[in-house]
Amino acid sequence: MEVLTLPTNRSLNGFNEQGISTDKPFIIANTFQTTYHELKQEHLIPVFVKDNQPVISQADFIEMTNEIVSHIYEGEEIMIPNIRVSHPIKGRIPEAKNKPAHLLLEEEKTIYYERMAFVIEVPSISSVINGNRLNLTIGGIKAYNLDNLYSKKGSEEHFKIFIGFQNKVCTNLCISTDGYRGELRVRNTQELMDGILKLLTQYNAQRHIENLDSFQNFILPQREFAHLIGKARMYAFLPKKDKMHLPELQFGDTQLGMVVKDYYNDETFCQNEDGSIDLWRLYNLFTGSNKSSYIDIFLIGV
Repeated sequence: MEVLTLPTNRSLNGFNEQGISTDKPFIIANTFQTTYHELKQEHLIPVFVKDNQPVISQADFIEMTNEIVSHIYEGEEIMIPNIRVSHPIKGRIPEAKNKPAHLLLEEEKTIYYERMAFVIEVPSISSVINGNRLNLTIGGIKAYNLDNLYSKKGSEEHFKIFIGFQNKVCTNLCISTDGYRGELRVRNTQELMDGILKLLTQYNAQRHIENLDSFQNFILPQREFAHLIGKARMYAFLPKKDKMHLPELQFGDTQLGMVVKDYYNDETFCQNEDGSIDLWRLYNLFTGSNKSSYIDIFLIGV
């Protein structure tokens, strides 16, 4: 594997000016959009309680990923990261400790967000499936609630990274197994860089696109779709001994309900007139429903 050393004097202006990745939310839940500058300049960085050493910050994770993407895809169009956060952790400066909350000035408040997800689009690498344009997209998730912050620096920190294609019709993320690392545990920034680089260099974009394109060749009649949804709803109530022999299913009733609703109503991915549906549209119904998941479990069901 290539050893990549990134500069330590990173600049806030390190992102190119190609525009922000995707103008629609790639995840909804209770998230809202923020900027790299806000993360870097205005948000606190959590620390390990036992030695007061900082964790790898969300801003550093984003910038590190962006620099690796720029290195690997040099010469391609790379857009500014689209960043979404949730679960704010609010505080105040010591001088304002006795003030009523409604009297706090903005400069007296502190904040960071427990959970963050981002995507970086590379629109110059794209394909079209069934009239849907797919752009190569790289992203990651950092959720501090997955770390043991009551420990010391050097304890494992948890990250999720992925590479795949984003469907520009609906901003669904199309991720494959070789483009997903759901539990990257690292102790320092070098291990994080190595993990990101390894995932991106091992990913086979052409093979992924060919697999996605083949989904159109498989059709489910309505009764098979209904059977699939029924079995999926039953999964949560199966005895543990039966679940042991089945692939894990992370979709809940709310998400499955959205799949059924969009099976009838979605303008792009709904059923055919006879009730049948091909796997490409069914896949997008499931990935679309996953956009309502919280950030820290957003990629589990992919």
